Amino acid sequence: MAGSFDGKVAVVTGAGSGIGRAVALAFVREGAKVVVADIGVDGGEETVRIIRDSGGEAIFVKTDVRVASQVEAMVNTAVQTYGRLDFASNNAAISGIVAPTHELQEDDWDRYIDINLKGVWLSMRYQIQQMLHQGGGAIVNTSSSASLGAAPNIPAYVASKCGVNGLTKTAAIEYARKGIRVNAICPGASLTPMLKGFVENSPDHTLEGVGASNPMGRLGTPEEQAEAVIWLCSDAASYVNGPILSVDGGEKAR
Repeated sequence: MAGSFDGKVAVVTGAGSGIGRAVALAFVREGAKVVVADIGVDGGEETVRIIRDSGGEAIFVKTDVRVASQVEAMVNTAVQTYGRLDFASNNAAISGIVAPTHELQEDDWDRYIDINLKGVWLSMRYQIQQMLHQGGGAIVNTSSSASLGAAPNIPAYVASKCGVNGLTKTAAIEYARKGIRVNAICPGASLTPMLKGFVENSPDHTLEGVGASNPMGRLGTPEEQAEAVIWLCSDAASYVNGPILSVDGGEKAR
């Protein structure tokens, strides 16, 4: 599909590392110009440097997805710089707190919901406004395989990602006749900084053990998740609207 997104523009949140970075690089490979959005300046600027070194075009916009004015500025910057917004990949999220439901602190709950769920809603809010103005677009939200079943000791993370699934399906129906498709991927355990942080905070898990427990016997990669996002944004998926796509090596097929 190389070159299939020539002349198109994508916004990728959480693009400073992991799946978000892989998605940004994949959009560029397909010919899109990319707005790299992340709260971390170093990671975001590094992603832009990688893109420019490869001959692609990208800018960095520091964005805290919890703050409406910053999210609005992210979308406005995309339009002011490149003239349009065709695709959005909403990846910004946190993990790391490992605690059963009765031990989770209220502040931690609020932080998960604010970043992982409210952040996706705010991003979609301004992305959709621009896409409605243009007459179409495609959005892919990054959820988690943890949202598709029980995941003990990460209740706030699970709740936030279940919310992303519901939000995705709702928006898919609301805007289907406006030329906007909204989908989500549910990554299984993939070799990202987020997974490494989870394992460091969970003495019962190791990266090797998590990979070995998958039906395919290994961890996924950020690049494999990115390919699903690219396909969902492409014309090859023109009649795909609303599903929550597992990209997990069969983890939830058991």
